[in-house]
Amino acid sequence: MTSADRYETLLWDVDEHGVATLTLHRPDHLNAFSVTMARELEEVFRTDARADEVRAVVVTGAGRAFCAGMDLSADGNVFGLDESIRPTAEEFRAAYHRSPYDEGVRDTGGKVTLAIHALPKPVIAAINGPAVGIGATMTLAMDLRLASTAARIGFVFGRLGIVPEAASSWFLPRIVGIQQALEWVYSADVLTADQALAGRLLRSVHEPEDLLPAAQQLARSFVDGRSPVALGLAKQLLYRGSAASDPLEAHLSDSLAMYWTSIGDGKEGVAAFREKRRPEFTGRASELPEIS
Repeated sequence: MTSADRYETLLWDVDEHGVATLTLHRPDHLNAFSVTMARELEEVFRTDARADEVRAVVVTGAGRAFCAGMDLSADGNVFGLDESIRPTAEEFRAAYHRSPYDEGVRDTGGKVTLAIHALPKPVIAAINGPAVGIGATMTLAMDLRLASTAARIGFVFGRLGIVPEAASSWFLPRIVGIQQALEWVYSADVLTADQALAGRLLRSVHEPEDLLPAAQQLARSFVDGRSPVALGLAKQLLYRGSAASDPLEAHLSDSLAMYWTSIGDGKEGVAAFREKRRPEFTGRASELPEIS
């Protein structure tokens, strides 16, 4: 399955293992993030990536960059926001999903990362080159980040007089810790791949030609012989549990998840284990039970 013609800024391809490769495709602009790319990324994670034949997603960039940040050449408000609106915090929180706030105030990058985070499947970033601003923060909603030795990662918002976006204030401290997150945001420096690895932002660093195959192989290893339902629920449990105020909340959620999997794919998994054979799971990620 290859990318649909409706995407102007993305390429989409799914291999025989169910691993989708999503490529940011504005190579002449270093894959700079535009309002169009934002809308297309949100759409692909809410539609194509949710098809049951898709088991995992690897995200990379075309050419020599992953994503060089927001395209600052656009006319008007480069972030696509309505400068005539003056929302109070109370007004915005009460109606953020409705006009005029949904289009005029909400951060477009945040809509993308929320869609990525909500996908009940593994999502892996293969950062092949510069990833700056939204190019860096969009990867935080992905489950693992692998990078090329050519990658350069920067949370450079302070240099532009703006703030970290794309819900990165939630994701980044959870990945690297609050001290490291603050240092990177305060300094607004561009990090080498080795510096990002040392700061625990990255899982691993690879030679450029090895990066995408390594990410795709890792994705295949996560889904081969695995229950899509158990995998999707496990992702929810780990993210929700890490932000829960009390372990009781985790206990209640994992109790429900364990119950539903035990009467579903878990029966096949136990039978296959006893019979020393490969399991044949039939559960679908599109049919996850509610656990919270």
